[in-house]
Amino acid sequence: MFGGGKLCKIILKNNHLRLLLLSRNLCGVKGRTPRRSFLYIPGNEERKVSKATGLNSDCVVLDCEDGVASNKKGEARNTIHNILGQLNFGSSEVCVRINSIESGLAEDDLKAALTAKELPDSIVVPKVDSVQHLDWLSNQVSSIMKSSAEKKLGLITQVESALSLLNLHAVCEHGTSTDRPFRFEALVFGSDDFLVSIGATRTKDAKELLHARQSVVVHAKAFGLQAIDMVYINFKDPEGLQAQAEEGARFGYTGKQIIHPGQIEIVNKSFSPSEEKVKWATDLVNAFEEQERVGKGAINFHGNMIDMPTVQQARNVLRLAEATQEK
Repeated sequence: MFGGGKLCKIILKNNHLRLLLLSRNLCGVKGRTPRRSFLYIPGNEERKVSKATGLNSDCVVLDCEDGVASNKKGEARNTIHNILGQLNFGSSEVCVRINSIESGLAEDDLKAALTAKELPDSIVVPKVDSVQHLDWLSNQVSSIMKSSAEKKLGLITQVESALSLLNLHAVCEHGTSTDRPFRFEALVFGSDDFLVSIGATRTKDAKELLHARQSVVVHAKAFGLQAIDMVYINFKDPEGLQAQAEEGARFGYTGKQIIHPGQIEIVNKSFSPSEEKVKWATDLVNAFEEQERVGKGAINFHGNMIDMPTVQQARNVLRLAEATQEK
């Protein structure tokens, strides 16, 4: 992506910037875990799961849901239960996606994942349509882990229907305001099920999804959550993937769902600041701090007057650069 040594020199040039980068906030969201690439691996396919240990995906999502046939659900649970704690996924976050709460399969999925030798980092819950779904999940996790002293699980929920989008404010507020056995970390936009929900037809430019995509970002950022964009289903079209990933990054998404290892590099790069962007941000923050030091109000940077939102944007770039540099 860019030279690590040179980037570190840019970031560490100013000690105050170093302290700034150690801030807990990452582009307006909780935590410092980058989730640029969110790779689904069918939980029943042990060979693919094993291969995922050598991939550079920020998140490896062991799937019990859409990626697994109905007659293979039990096999997926057993495989996931057995490999958690056995395989080393390196710096990748390990997530387990359970089946939807309404499916009747979620309880068994949770038991398999949460009684394994080692807990996953996060649980991904599809089709979360209401606060009642969060309450059900809280009760199940508390019951299964009642004797566990482990750290709280990360929770990532998927927005996949018109009802889910309408109730998203309530779900985010409920999930982030109450003491629960999980940390609400991110929202994922599930475009395929959403299209079915509203009776729309997918097009290449995805204009039919514009409102929903932007609404998910707004809710995520309002509640300090990461926002993970929709899947680009044609994994043999790298140019299309790059265009959509870069669009998602411009919208404010922090990462993207992917379905093939060949999509990792493009997505990671699309959701990472370039060396030029990092240098711009570093220079701007330095200029701002110098103006602050001498007591000047207006900030002139490369011939442009800079306001505080632009300074904050630059700081966000630096935080993201620091977080992704650690991967």
